[in-house]
Amino acid sequence: MTKRIIQPSELVINDDGSAFHIHVKPEQLTDKIILVGDPGRVDMVASFFDTKTFEVSSREFHTIGGTYKGKPIMCISHGIGPDNIDIVVNELDALANIDFKTREVKENHRCLTMVRIGTSGGLQPELVPGTAVVSQRSIGFDGVLNYYAERDRVSDLEFEKVFCESVGWNDKWAAPYVVKSNEELVERIGGDDMVKGCTITAVGFYGPQGRELRLPLANPDLNSRIEDFSYKGIKITNYEMESAPLEGLSLLMGHKAMTVCSIIANRMAKEMNVNYKDGMKDLVSKVLERI
Repeated sequence: MTKRIIQPSELVINDDGSAFHIHVKPEQLTDKIILVGDPGRVDMVASFFDTKTFEVSSREFHTIGGTYKGKPIMCISHGIGPDNIDIVVNELDALANIDFKTREVKENHRCLTMVRIGTSGGLQPELVPGTAVVSQRSIGFDGVLNYYAERDRVSDLEFEKVFCESVGWNDKWAAPYVVKSNEELVERIGGDDMVKGCTITAVGFYGPQGRELRLPLANPDLNSRIEDFSYKGIKITNYEMESAPLEGLSLLMGHKAMTVCSIIANRMAKEMNVNYKDGMKDLVSKVLERI
């Protein structure tokens, strides 16, 4: 069988042998990876590590690798938004499954375990600030997965259809996709002390999440329709901006991935907790123990 060679225009490799955007080298990659949005939060996560073996930073992508209780692990920041997740997951997969010297796709697949720890806005009244929500399912409003072949293979097509009909989906927006997180990982990380939920990944923070400042919204009642929506007993719990492409791309690539978010605002109750950083430390500690 002819081996597939990835061309330089498709996979850009830096002069030092690292992936183009994230600047991580193949030999630095660990099988267990924590993802966070804020580059500054990487230092907080790494403060729990026993050892630190490397640190690189480029743009919004900040990475520290090391060990936690003897387990190799790394934490990488992805910045804000689904487009950044497309970059990070593709480059992490390339580091794992493409030989950076020959540019050949490797015969033996390497599976990564990726857990994103973030913040989120709750869409159900019981999700008070401080609640930890594990994304058992994610609905992508971002459209990223629609650019990849076999998107339908990993998506819940019936859920998508019912959702669009129920909320009156605007046909000018990208088609939503619904994906599941890795079930074993959800149970292991979520345990009995986190809410298992269905998360929306929005393509922006303001209008795309129903926030109205100076510009009026195209569909001002969308959030109330989302709050009322139910599919086979599944309610939508929260909004954020990265979980669906992380989980969808990981399913297509053969990796394990999930997102857990601390609720820092309840959109329906109009509540907000700006002092959420101590709670994030507790959540990070739990994830590191369980990953």
